[in-house]
Amino acid sequence: MRNINVKKFFKSKKISNIIIVIASITLIYLLVSIYFANHFFFNTVINGVNVSLKPYNDANNIIRNYTRNYKLQLVEKNGQIEEIAGQDIGLQYNEKNNIFKICHSKSSFKWIISLLKNQKYYVNDLFIYNEDSLKNKINELNCLNKNITQSRNVSFKYSNGSYKVVREVYGNKVNRDKLDEAIKKSILEGNIKLDLNKKVCYEDPKYTLSSSKTSKTKELLNRYVSTKITYIFENKSEILDGNIINEWLSVDENLEAVIDEKAVDKYVQGLAKKYDTVGITRKFKTSIGKVVEVNGGLYGWKINCADEIKVLLESIRLGEVLKKEPIYIQKSLPRGEDEIGKTYVEVNITRQHLWFYKNGKLITEGDVVTGNPNRGCSTVLGTYMLNYKQNGATLSGANYETEVSYWMPFFGNIGIHDATWRYSFGGDIYKSNGTHGCVNAPVYLAKAIFDNIEEGTPIICYEE
Repeated sequence: MRNINVKKFFKSKKISNIIIVIASITLIYLLVSIYFANHFFFNTVINGVNVSLKPYNDANNIIRNYTRNYKLQLVEKNGQIEEIAGQDIGLQYNEKNNIFKICHSKSSFKWIISLLKNQKYYVNDLFIYNEDSLKNKINELNCLNKNITQSRNVSFKYSNGSYKVVREVYGNKVNRDKLDEAIKKSILEGNIKLDLNKKVCYEDPKYTLSSSKTSKTKELLNRYVSTKITYIFENKSEILDGNIINEWLSVDENLEAVIDEKAVDKYVQGLAKKYDTVGITRKFKTSIGKVVEVNGGLYGWKINCADEIKVLLESIRLGEVLKKEPIYIQKSLPRGEDEIGKTYVEVNITRQHLWFYKNGKLITEGDVVTGNPNRGCSTVLGTYMLNYKQNGATLSGANYETEVSYWMPFFGNIGIHDATWRYSFGGDIYKSNGTHGCVNAPVYLAKAIFDNIEEGTPIICYEE
């Protein structure tokens, strides 16, 4: 009896079994591949229509039936649902499309891939619908016609010296353009559900509590209201702080902090109205002991509003805390009820007489000739101040040119000066032979004033 090699026998049998298994698997794979030569792969979806394992020849009927029963469900805020039915918009399967390009786009031997990966396709012209019908259907949607609540960005509320953030509001206003686009896209892709929230069809707030810009804007607003400006007006003061400034602040749609420059202008103009003294009515005790009211003129304190507004805006932006005077165009010598002080020139138009005091002491006085009222050349009334003084000047007008030694203007080309051509002063001369508005003085009087007066000295012209 011949010896049998047992190991060799079993080894050859094992190899045979493996070959049989491989051959069987290969055969099965080939048979399945043959099947998929005219069938769709596993997990195949075309424009939302599931055609998995369906024969190619049945694709038209399957898609056609899908359009007949198609409904697009709109999921709105608060879980509300609305539908758009394919029948209402004339949805149809476009028989002219070339869907079978998909059928033959892949080798049937690659069917195994479809077990692991979804086969999703989109064909541009697969569905057609009536655009007017769809537009009308969208117009009827409740989400476009019910009570609309506008979304609002975070806001900021001033309280107890600082700002707090107020949470944003999510409204229910739909962005029509985005809604139209999302609905059309969903229909063409064959989707049966459209979540308006997920597709950002609502006009949601742009800035929320979690936005980085929210904290930056809050910080900026708090810096603005930390400003404290104490305006000094001699023995009076005005305090500008956050309790006023917050009323000038707002936040625009881009969450930018805005300072109302018109409100700043109004505030500074208010200071000027309250504390400017140029042209105010002053009670003045004359040299003859009579108290008169002097109204008008250019003497006094006057705030430079334009420059002060610019500086104040910058102070607010920096959150400054300081004490200061406002910027002035001009200042009078003292401030208070008696801004004239003890150094001034007094011109009594009625009596045609002038007095000049310096530090409360009478330096000089004398008769003068003022402007001729009968020719419309009256000397201006009011409180003015010496603009400058000039030794030797030529005064000229429409029909005159005169040389003077002591020129002291206080209102444009009107001033006090010597008049060597006159032989008499005072009385009623001014009514018939008065000046063009200047105050004519004898040489001794003009010289005494000129030698002692300084720029800015008040000059009071009045009638009794």
